Amino acid sequence: MTIATPPQALQNARSLDSYWMPFTANRQFKAAPRLLASAQGMHYATEDGRKVIDGTAGLWCVNAGHGRQQITEAVERQLATLDYAPSFQMGHPIAFDFAERLAAIAPGEGAGKLDRIFFTGSGSESVDTALKIAVAYQRAIGQGTRTRLIGRERGYHGVGFGGITVGGLVNNRRVFPLLPGADHLRHTHDLERNAFSKGQPAHGAELADDLERMVALHGAETIAAVIVEPMAGSTGVLVPPKGYLERLREIATRHGILLIFDEVITGFGRLGTPFASEYFGVMPDLMTTAKGITNGTIPMGAVFAARKVHDALMNGPEATIELFHGYTYSGHPVACAAGLATLDIYAGEGLLTRVTSLAPLWEEALHSLRGVPHVIDIRTIGLVAGIELASRPGAVGARAYEAFVDCFEKGLLIRVTGDVIALSPPLICEPSQIEEMVSLLRAALERLA
Repeated sequence: MTIATPPQALQNARSLDSYWMPFTANRQFKAAPRLLASAQGMHYATEDGRKVIDGTAGLWCVNAGHGRQQITEAVERQLATLDYAPSFQMGHPIAFDFAERLAAIAPGEGAGKLDRIFFTGSGSESVDTALKIAVAYQRAIGQGTRTRLIGRERGYHGVGFGGITVGGLVNNRRVFPLLPGADHLRHTHDLERNAFSKGQPAHGAELADDLERMVALHGAETIAAVIVEPMAGSTGVLVPPKGYLERLREIATRHGILLIFDEVITGFGRLGTPFASEYFGVMPDLMTTAKGITNGTIPMGAVFAARKVHDALMNGPEATIELFHGYTYSGHPVACAAGLATLDIYAGEGLLTRVTSLAPLWEEALHSLRGVPHVIDIRTIGLVAGIELASRPGAVGARAYEAFVDCFEKGLLIRVTGDVIALSPPLICEPSQIEEMVSLLRAALERLA
């Protein structure tokens, strides 16, 4: 397969100075840049035409693979028909169509079905939206003292002030002021008892009882919601222990606390079900999504709300705005067109459940790296893997970063967080490509000092 190189990529040199890159060591990168020029299917291509297999689905988002013509054509048609329309006191048909399609695959049933859709522009916006809906809901049902938000250590919920407040990554939090009153559950990572788990680890369900501790400390009447990733991706692939999410759901229900699942990563087939809530059999009250909602093509996100949450806000005079919240790009027509085409691909190719058949092979292939130098843990679930490396003394993250650079140079894109390597390829990947990714990663790990 040949991936075309865009004409603009053929320039001999370009300035890298003006672009301030996100979550990047800018000076280090610009001294030795890694530039992706085009993509098709399972592969990127560099400016010099070198193929790089995408082991990360872009940034956990390109679930259907790159260069899908169906999405390109849908976006082109929509741009030619209606490029933009406001969603404040106005509407356009395609946003309603997309919401209906999403509602049709939403988890839950009855009043708990998550089929009321609020559109956003990203995962970060989805999180802040869900937190605000939770507080507004509590006020609407006469629980206005419930404003406290509970997150979890080693949680990642985007970069809005709400998201970093309930998030549990120190580097994301230390520079910025946080919202008052939040608290955090302990994380569930237990390397000593759960190393090399396949699927959900055996130990740690009792950690959900931290929510009871929060109730005892703060009072249930102060807590609006607790937010967790059903599987934490960006913090190193932390899989929930057996029984943990069920216990968290029961405690939250008993104390009138809304449960929010951040499914920005796990949504749209990553674990082998449309959403992780279905994989684990635990229904939240609110669910945040983004990334795979448009296959990463156009920025978009959505909050899925249970009917009971939505309906509680539909009170007062009909001419009153029920939720004073929204974005210029909520329900953007071009993003909705990309999303509808993406859902068509997911449905037509069975991608929302395809991982179920791939997972056993994936698990076996990744766990074959056990015993490779420096590997101290491997965690797999669905089409996700976390390979944890022993850190060098005084240089946490250096070993995994070297593996990242080495893999890229040899033709594999991986993602690293600290000394954890994360793999999450597009859901279209074939068994031979799984073998290729593992082989390239093994060789890179064996070259590490």
